[in-house]
Amino acid sequence: MRVTKTDKNTDNQPMKRSSITRLRNYFFTGLVICAPLAITAYLTWTLIEWVDGWVKPYLPDVYNPDLYLPFSVPGFGLIVAVIVITMVGFLTANLIGKSILSYGEYLLSRMPVVRNIYSALKQIFETVFKEDSDSFQSVVIVEYPRKGIWALAFVATDTLGEVQDNLGKITGKTVSVFLPTTPNPTSGFLLFVPSDEVIELDMSVEEAAKLVISAGLVAPEFKEATNKALEKRSKEKGES
Repeated sequence: MRVTKTDKNTDNQPMKRSSITRLRNYFFTGLVICAPLAITAYLTWTLIEWVDGWVKPYLPDVYNPDLYLPFSVPGFGLIVAVIVITMVGFLTANLIGKSILSYGEYLLSRMPVVRNIYSALKQIFETVFKEDSDSFQSVVIVEYPRKGIWALAFVATDTLGEVQDNLGKITGKTVSVFLPTTPNPTSGFLLFVPSDEVIELDMSVEEAAKLVISAGLVAPEFKEATNKALEKRSKEKGES
């Protein structure tokens, strides 16, 4: 049988498509590996440079290595900032430090605009970094923005104060939840939801954050299904 040029071209086309598909898969596989590494390195380097830019100009010349070394030392300002913040925490832990801090807060409380900003920021940081705080330790789903549509949220705390006093007469006990936005979970909405209308999930806060950032593409492993599989496997081993 005689093979024409047309037949040869037809036979080569599937091979070309297969090679292109394989190269494309290699590219996307490499992109999945390299992109997170590159973005993480970029954000880390940006943070280091930002802190260095704030701290290094205030260092005495004798302690600033950039002034007598032929190259810049990245991260030195960050190390100095960590040491200074730790020392401030140590000094304010004793009686003299607490007295100075109280006097400084008293002066700030006399300033009309500054006192509102300082008190709000202090309360936020105390809540986030409080050792015995259970803020954002629970992940729930709530009906939002209307019935039948569900959204992921983080439980902040049981609703307190005047808000709970007024809502309690209508809905009973409520919880304060933070509903993050996609893909930026640092912004969102504060909602007061009846405690019997939230569905608590097993996933951790970190897993929920990944789910929000990825717009639902990176779903955490279902722990209940995993636990059931492990229990079944252990029962099978016990019977054998």
